[in-house]
Amino acid sequence: MRAIRNSGGLGVLVAAAAIAVLGLTGCTTGSTGGTDGGGATGDGAGLKIGYISLGDSVPFVKLVSDSIRQEVEASGAEFVFCDSQLDAAKALACAQTFKTQNVDGIINFQVDEKAAESICAAGPDVPVVAVDIHQRPCEKVFVGADNKTAGQIAGEALGNYFKENFNCEYDAFVSMEQPAAGQVNLDRTGGAVEGFESVCGAIPADKNRSVDGGGTIDGGLTSFGDTLTALTGATRIAVVSLNDDMLLGSFAAADAQGRSEQVYGVAQGADPSAFDDIQNNPNWIGDTAYFPERYGELAVPSIIALIKGESVPENVFTKHVFINADNFAEYYG
Repeated sequence: MRAIRNSGGLGVLVAAAAIAVLGLTGCTTGSTGGTDGGGATGDGAGLKIGYISLGDSVPFVKLVSDSIRQEVEASGAEFVFCDSQLDAAKALACAQTFKTQNVDGIINFQVDEKAAESICAAGPDVPVVAVDIHQRPCEKVFVGADNKTAGQIAGEALGNYFKENFNCEYDAFVSMEQPAAGQVNLDRTGGAVEGFESVCGAIPADKNRSVDGGGTIDGGLTSFGDTLTALTGATRIAVVSLNDDMLLGSFAAADAQGRSEQVYGVAQGADPSAFDDIQNNPNWIGDTAYFPERYGELAVPSIIALIKGESVPENVFTKHVFINADNFAEYYG
């Protein structure tokens, strides 16, 4: 899952038990398009594919959405778009609308894993490809991050930095998390802890803090700000973040307290919002990259194959690499 941003203060999480059907917003239908795109080109003629976006106000998600739209249209299929706007109830309404529109398959990138069962029940009985957040029980294929590996990559890089510069000495270790993302959160943040510990040894309990930053810049700003205030006297703070957004918020909080030089962090995603920090902020050690602009090349061939009754791997992962100031130009020059 990468990057769940809400710089405008939108409500993010709706528990499954509290889901009510809301008025549908953001649903549009696109006709078949041209021949540009990835592996799905020409394979989807006559099909109708629904896509639930997590929220196109989020830069990472917008890149994913644009990539999926491009690949669906290039395949010759009809594209039905619905933006859930970081709201599980709206995602449920999207699924209900897809049922009336007779879509042949759904690519689902909605925010709350706990709400997935209700959303599955509300939608049509068609194949579902989940993007970055599991959508069980109707999920047939999971596309996106290899979350534990991605976390380990970032955590190990942060550990190497602390080993090379501080002999693995630090005052606090803070994991910026989003528990509502369920298993994704556990795998990604757990992997980051494992990666750090593989270099610097077990994190002492009195130095280890898990913080719910809600997956957003605003959440990171508030929650890390409170954590930083409580870390009186700490001058060397290691931070791992589930996404770029919460690390951006964390550095903003540190800057507000005049403590930016005391925070050293890594994040997940490497979307354009983090490009400046990756290249120019020496305390932003780097990111595990997800390449959201290529998600459509993974998700669209998978959903088309499922609709046609073909075999598809249970997991279709993006290839992760660690990006920092030294190799940024190699990938985004």
